[in-house]
Amino acid sequence: MTDWGCEKAKAELEEYLHNELLTEDATDIAEHLANCGDCDGERRVGLVLTQAVQRACKEIAPEDLRDQVMTRIREMQAH
Repeated sequence: MTDWGCEKAKAELEEYLHNELLTEDATDIAEHLANCGDCDGERRVGLVLTQAVQRACKEIAPEDLRDQVMTRIREMQAH
């Protein structure tokens, strides 16, 4: 394992949180995070934001709002 250092770990943090890295790279970042409080803090913030976005994406707009938006889109497409 190679300690990536803070700059590289933070640059790859989003991919790490989304499990988009090769296993070896993910292992290296996990090792760095375990030994670096600053980067682990960044990981925790990123995790909270990722979870908030995932929850927001599951929400459905009220039907009347959806109807208004679709009506406006159709009006714009007609012009």
